[in-house]
Amino acid sequence: MNTIFNKEFDRSWTLFLDRDGVINEEIIGSYVTKWEDFKFCENALKGLKILNEIFGTLLIATNQRGVGKEIMSLDDLRNLHGQMVEEIKSGGGNVHKIYSAIALEDEDHNRKPNIGMALQAKQDFPEIDFRKSIMVGNSLTDMEFGKRAGMHTVFITSKSEPFVLPHPLIDEQFSSLYGWAQSLVGAAISS
Repeated sequence: MNTIFNKEFDRSWTLFLDRDGVINEEIIGSYVTKWEDFKFCENALKGLKILNEIFGTLLIATNQRGVGKEIMSLDDLRNLHGQMVEEIKSGGGNVHKIYSAIALEDEDHNRKPNIGMALQAKQDFPEIDFRKSIMVGNSLTDMEFGKRAGMHTVFITSKSEPFVLPHPLIDEQFSSLYGWAQSLVGAAISS
């Protein structure tokens, strides 16, 4: 068993991940609309492999307003995600399901920080316990999404400076998904 946030966790825990800036490099001010623009963050595939060995369920919850703006189609998004999942599998990882909020309105039930995607996941995977779930993201809306659903949160500083901790929305922060995954392996070795 690993220890995180002073709690023990195992494969009964669920991991929710944001996509842009966590798994792939974010294009600030624009959108990743096609596979040619998609670039995995450094060592993200290695991190995902490690995390799949720790967590029982790995999900992606991503705001994708580019579809709502008609910059890309829903089919474009599905094709991009299909290729991403194949690359993750080739790297030894797995994603059990991807949830995408495509609405333009911030008030939309599914758009983070609203918890619609978490509730969809709970419907699809009834065994999910949000008290035994972690949200990893690189924006405060990701962190608020996690907290609103009752999850632990990990902030990735890929597009901003680290926050001063303690912070009401952030339990831990790291420079990358891989760095966080490595910290879990280190915690397991030292326990």
